[in-house]
Amino acid sequence: MIECQEINDYIDYVKKNPDKINKERKLLIKNIIMPTLARNDVFFDEKTYQNCLKYCENNYYPLFPYQKFIYAFVFMYVDDVPLFTTIIILMGRGNGKDGFIMPLMNFFQTPLYGIKNYHIDIIANNEQQAKDSFNVVYEMLDAQWNKFRSKFYKTKELIKNRKTRAELRYNTSNAKTKDGKKSGAILFNEYHGYENYDQIKVFNSQLGKIKHARKFIITTNGNVRDGPLDDLIQLCNDILKTGENDLGYFPFFCKINSKEQANDPKYFVLANPSMEFLPDLKIQILRDFKEAQKLPSMMTEFLTKRMNLPARNEEITVAKWEDILRACYSDVENKIERAIPDDINYHPCIIGIDYADIRDFASAGLLFKIDGVYVWRQKTWICRNSPYFESIKFPLEQNIGLEGFDDYEIVNSESLSINAIVEWCIEQMQKYNVVKIIMDTYRFKLFREVFERKGIIIEDKKNPAGLVRMIRNQGAINTYVAPLIEKAFVDGNINFGNSAIMRWYTNNTAVKMDKYGNKSYGKIEPKLRKNDGFMAFVCSISAEDMLDETIIYI
Repeated sequence: MIECQEINDYIDYVKKNPDKINKERKLLIKNIIMPTLARNDVFFDEKTYQNCLKYCENNYYPLFPYQKFIYAFVFMYVDDVPLFTTIIILMGRGNGKDGFIMPLMNFFQTPLYGIKNYHIDIIANNEQQAKDSFNVVYEMLDAQWNKFRSKFYKTKELIKNRKTRAELRYNTSNAKTKDGKKSGAILFNEYHGYENYDQIKVFNSQLGKIKHARKFIITTNGNVRDGPLDDLIQLCNDILKTGENDLGYFPFFCKINSKEQANDPKYFVLANPSMEFLPDLKIQILRDFKEAQKLPSMMTEFLTKRMNLPARNEEITVAKWEDILRACYSDVENKIERAIPDDINYHPCIIGIDYADIRDFASAGLLFKIDGVYVWRQKTWICRNSPYFESIKFPLEQNIGLEGFDDYEIVNSESLSINAIVEWCIEQMQKYNVVKIIMDTYRFKLFREVFERKGIIIEDKKNPAGLVRMIRNQGAINTYVAPLIEKAFVDGNINFGNSAIMRWYTNNTAVKMDKYGNKSYGKIEPKLRKNDGFMAFVCSISAEDMLDETIIYI
């Protein structure tokens, strides 16, 4: 049995104030904390814990009860190995995550903790984030330099304890340059900004070379979907629900439970536990809320950053993220892919093509309509020499070929080959009953020449039954297909299969409405968030009536 007054105080607070605690924290206490406190094999180093509290509060500022609660679980061990090796703190912007975690990082450097060379690496997405965390310690030491001069060496980039030699340092440059470092603890700041695992994997590999290795993650939620943070939250939710925690995770999640709670300020404390102790934070959050009420475009930011409930402005996006996931998975929670129907070869299909820039992206795909479900499977060609390639917000090279990342190829040439796309179309025609190939006016002349050389007839006034159709009025087509696509997403009647790039394309597409109520599609961000595969899907949907099959009884 483990006894700790600070833990007991917080558990009592939770029991007395259930309306101020979100469901994830309730599950943490029920399925992780209480079983841990009942164990006999766990050693709680209360002396070091109390030394930590004194060091942090004497040199920084008083800790809030929930912060003392979290600190306690850092100092629990089984066979001299930390019981919780990964501490995850998810809470709303402005709650003082840096001010809470950095005194602990600094304490790890001291003889009070007592591990030689216990280096701490701060990892951030940009230099300012890293400096903000680092400067919490730097500014404390600088303000009390007469006291700490004999104990620490400091520069604007490195703080080292003179006795333990433990270093505090921050990292913002290319992850490839960081191999070989040894860290006692790593701190990921604003984990929501990571779009892939490149940097994360490199720094994770630094752990294990120094005793008591730990990883800390402090973050709000963000706008990157299907990335490391979404994966982490799903994994932690499974741990919180089941209590099965072989990974040694400690997920302290602060968020509202539903979107409806964002309309009532009494629930804001669910995502912002420091509100009760920081009057200025409370005032600012209420101001942000009032602003978001008057400016709907700000509500997305308020929900995501302040309330930790991922949100987008659904008025301008093609579909809710949940509906995009349903298009890819028959079982979203377990990520079971929506399969291709066995009899797909017996159904007609349409090829849609989107090709705008010869040095960027191009997509083509097959659309089937089977039992009212639009089944779409696409192929994307990506020009390696695109001026935007290195900045693209999608793990193109890192994940290519992995599950969910096998429907695109990177072309190492100066431009994308129209001939290659036409050849792909011909291959599909040999496999399936292609009744139409559709694209818009961009590059149509070049495609027309290649198609005609291959003996494929273009649809025009002389050849109304021609196979290749050019969309002349994209605006009119968008107005026609937008309600079809919107309803299909809501009803779960779109099947993309497990395609990460289609999720990305769809999530990048905005719906714009003119004063007459006509809708058109565009990009949420014009250069780096591509939507070619979705626009190819739109082209094919424009002729979806050709896929309706009539059953004749004889």
